[in-house]
Amino acid sequence: MRSMGVEEELLLVDAETGEPRAVSAAVLAAASRGSAEDEQVFESELQREQLEFATRPQTRMEELAAEIRRCRAEAAQHAEDTGVAVAALATSPLPVSPSVAVGSRYHWMAERFGLTLQEQLTCGCHVHVSMDSDDEGVAVLDRIRPWLSVLLALSANSPFWQGQDSRYSSYRSQVWGRWPSAGPAGIFGTADRYHRQVRDLVGTGVLRDEGMIYFDARISHRYPTVEIRIADVCLDPDSTVLHAVLVRGLVETAARQWQAGEPPARHDQSLLRLAAWQAARYGLDARLLHPATMRPAPAETVVRALFDHVREALDDHGDTKPAQEALAGVLRDGNGAAVQRAILERTGTLREVVAECVRRTREQGP
Repeated sequence: MRSMGVEEELLLVDAETGEPRAVSAAVLAAASRGSAEDEQVFESELQREQLEFATRPQTRMEELAAEIRRCRAEAAQHAEDTGVAVAALATSPLPVSPSVAVGSRYHWMAERFGLTLQEQLTCGCHVHVSMDSDDEGVAVLDRIRPWLSVLLALSANSPFWQGQDSRYSSYRSQVWGRWPSAGPAGIFGTADRYHRQVRDLVGTGVLRDEGMIYFDARISHRYPTVEIRIADVCLDPDSTVLHAVLVRGLVETAARQWQAGEPPARHDQSLLRLAAWQAARYGLDARLLHPATMRPAPAETVVRALFDHVREALDDHGDTKPAQEALAGVLRDGNGAAVQRAILERTGTLREVVAECVRRTREQGP
């Protein structure tokens, strides 16, 4: 059974006002006290208003769920010890002037990318799934491309930007898309071609290193995994677990297609970019581009097509029933963007949106 691990980026906010706070160093210091070096799960991120954690690799859905809840609870406690709070928000609803984290790498990026980096306060969710070889991993990347936009629609959790409604469900993805190496990739065909393209991109000097290969899905440069990076951080941890399980299902399904000699769908990158834009703009509230046809279809139809596409892998992992229940919850209650807008409609203030999302992050659900 393939293992899966999750990296989540959380927003650090003032517990009273909801405004982002540049205190990641202090929160990390609180997290490091009393923890062995090999037990550290928290890291700094691009901006000092962010905190990232990474779960240990897990093979069982329930074990991953427990790991995510544990990490979120610890993050909330470490933030509270520092006088702030954490919120699973992919962008800040309230206005903010982000503060770039210290370090030579971030300094280089700030000099090179200017306002693109300065405004890049976004929180995503990355899922790592184990692979047997780079050849298998690249075959997976080639075959999951059309389905990634559906994952974005399900996870969308960033409707607000600098104090106003962006009109998007995932505005994070629009901000993230400013990076020159971000977005959908083409079909690589072989591991050699994948690694050659990575070397060529870094060799231009535009990117500092391999870590700046920001494809929606890539071969991890640190672990023997396929890394899917398209999603917003989810408000509800159950949605994060659903996302990870669907990702593993996609990886396993694609690997089996490769082994059976089935070629990847040859959708052009420009179509995939439009599919991702549609998912970012509307989330689950309107029509999405169907991965098979790249034509509009009802969002629920497209989401269920994804589920059917990976059902055999879900069955083999014992994930079908809990994944069905989690998916039904998202389709019933909406993604994080829909929840945030509902809170604003009910309370009339973005501060209350942040406060409610802080509570949901701390208490692990609605």
